[in-house]
Amino acid sequence: MDASAKPARSQSVQPVLEKLFELYPHLFGAQFLPLKLGIFQELLATHPEYFTRDSLKAALGVHTRSTRYLQSVAAGHKRHDLQGAAVEDVSAQHIYLAMLELFRRRQGRSREDLRPKFRAQLVAAFEASGLSRQDYLTMAQTHDLHANALLEEALAEHDQQLAKQEALLSAFGNSGKTVEEFADMYGLDPRDVARALAKKQGLAETDQ
Repeated sequence: MDASAKPARSQSVQPVLEKLFELYPHLFGAQFLPLKLGIFQELLATHPEYFTRDSLKAALGVHTRSTRYLQSVAAGHKRHDLQGAAVEDVSAQHIYLAMLELFRRRQGRSREDLRPKFRAQLVAAFEASGLSRQDYLTMAQTHDLHANALLEEALAEHDQQLAKQEALLSAFGNSGKTVEEFADMYGLDPRDVARALAKKQGLAETDQ
């Protein structure tokens, strides 16, 4: 592809992006919010005087591939309609793909190894998804073998963290100590012990 094609395309959709910002600054302004599914058709139907199918499709493609938009999706913000109301969750798959693309872009610009941070983000996204380990793995598999390996490593780290927490909580339960006494005995931060207990309690209530 001609190297000049991408800048030329960006320039060609700029008037459409500016009109979207003018009409819907709450979606396309200072903060980019995830757009509800089907918003393309809604925009076409609402503003036939401003948008053609091809120009709007190209503009939304540029918008939704932008780093700011991907950051909003990766953060797990809800999808919004034209009025700015939150109407639906972003799927776990779309969150994962946004995170993966942001990692690729950042790693491409950085000399630092960003894989540990990315694995930590993957663990947090997995826990927030509510999916089982196998369902998350199945959902997130791509043709990128490197990305798949990072995901496997992240979930392995998650399993190790759970095992350590279980061992810690078992030792606490058998100790007969208060949280503060137990933490002092093992050189731990009492807040970490309290958080682990609260998390276990939350999981137990969810399972009931």
